[in-house]
Amino acid sequence: MKLTLANHLCRFTLLLTGLGMAMAVPTASAQDDDENGFSVSAFADFYYGYDFNDPASKRRPDFLFNHTKNDEPELNLGLLTLSARGDRVRANLGLMNGTYATQNLAAEPSWAEYVFEANVGFALNAERSVWLDVGIIPSHIGFESAISTQNATLSRSISAENSPYFLTGANLNWAINEQWSVAGLMVTGWQRTKPVDGNSLPSFGTQVVYRPSETVSFNWSTFIGTDDPDETRRMRYFNNFYVQYAATQRVDLTVGFDIGAQQKFKGSGSYDLWWTPTAIVSYQLTDQWAVAMRMEYFRDVNEVLVNSVTGRGIGVWGVSWNIDWRASDNVMLRLETRWLNNREPVFEREDGTLNDDSGSLLASVAFEF
Repeated sequence: MKLTLANHLCRFTLLLTGLGMAMAVPTASAQDDDENGFSVSAFADFYYGYDFNDPASKRRPDFLFNHTKNDEPELNLGLLTLSARGDRVRANLGLMNGTYATQNLAAEPSWAEYVFEANVGFALNAERSVWLDVGIIPSHIGFESAISTQNATLSRSISAENSPYFLTGANLNWAINEQWSVAGLMVTGWQRTKPVDGNSLPSFGTQVVYRPSETVSFNWSTFIGTDDPDETRRMRYFNNFYVQYAATQRVDLTVGFDIGAQQKFKGSGSYDLWWTPTAIVSYQLTDQWAVAMRMEYFRDVNEVLVNSVTGRGIGVWGVSWNIDWRASDNVMLRLETRWLNNREPVFEREDGTLNDDSGSLLASVAFEF
């Protein structure tokens, strides 16, 4: 059976979003602007990155999809978002540009390169605790966003860069109470605006969030599906775990662990594994100044997600430090240094040879309105 629902979602996403906005705006309440109404927001993240290997391609390691240009000032993400909220309907349309868009959506149709999100949601009960959102939606996987100012670190972790930032399909979310929420998803694939050509199988996801207190949050997200056509279908199973803990009013800790398995070939009982732990600690020095440190490891020796120049996959250790200055409510300046080390040379140098280390500096100024 063809994946008719996914194809229809892909084709009519923008139409649904426009319909949702039209339905939401007339119900807007002037007395409750935070809940109902129409809003416009803008975000821009300009950066300069320098990799000490000075790769000839001017491209930072190819398993990174944010701040990818080397030794060239660039726009990572420019985003304009239109949102509408009604009593039981909501809609979002985000249009984007920048190197994040061109790198992260390189395999997508050309029109998709400019769409950050396009979705409409409906509350299925009067309490608005159960929502069905349809379209191009933010991924339920991971604790990092493509919007840099929403993250403790300037650059994204390797785990975030190699798991979906967005999904296309439907997300049914139920906020059971203040402590528990659950979600179930049916989507077109692993960060796909449309199914892989020749694939008729939908992919699925789940999410469970538990907040035992105001300072602690546990998350478990899954993905079950395929990124292949029917003829060569290899099933992929992925788990994303993380916990966030506000140790004090100024110190936050995030610890995550991802693990995935994909069939070696169609019908195989053997699987290729990849996994990655990540830990981030951030400290708010003052209202304007903050620092953060990240440690991470990414192992994909069977090249499920990352193809290395050696053909033997990667096992990359990483550590980064950053300092942030919130110049105003609308402007944020950030500086980060990062070191990556692979078990064998995979990082390109200026002369075309390879190095097993990659050190870099990254500076950013972000504006949000």
